[in-house]
Amino acid sequence: MKRLFGVLLITLVFFSCQNEERKELMEQPEVEKVPDSIQVLTGEIVYGTDAAVIRGDNFVYGVTMDSLSKILASKVAPLKSDDFDMIPVTVKAKILPNPEREGWEEVIEIREIIEIPSAETVSDTIKE
Repeated sequence: MKRLFGVLLITLVFFSCQNEERKELMEQPEVEKVPDSIQVLTGEIVYGTDAAVIRGDNFVYGVTMDSLSKILASKVAPLKSDDFDMIPVTVKAKILPNPEREGWEEVIEIREIIEIPSAETVSDTIKE
């Protein structure tokens, strides 16, 4: 009787240990969902000599100075009356962490220029 009880106890322990390994194999790892970082941003943009910033209703991003951002700067330049005028634009951009760790935490890389207002729609008056 003692031998039978010992054999049953050993087999019970053996099979219960195998079940834990199977659970680990059966569980699927959770995949973290990453939101699409290419977004359409509408805001006001200001360019300096070597930096640019876009400000919207609920965001402020630095702009990487690449060829497309320089094209946007050249298109916006005739609309500015001084260096600190903010011109409304709509762009499609990819949001990236700032590699330089200076200034803004996130910067955008402009992928497409969607809309730039014409000279008639930009005004210096404050609307009440």
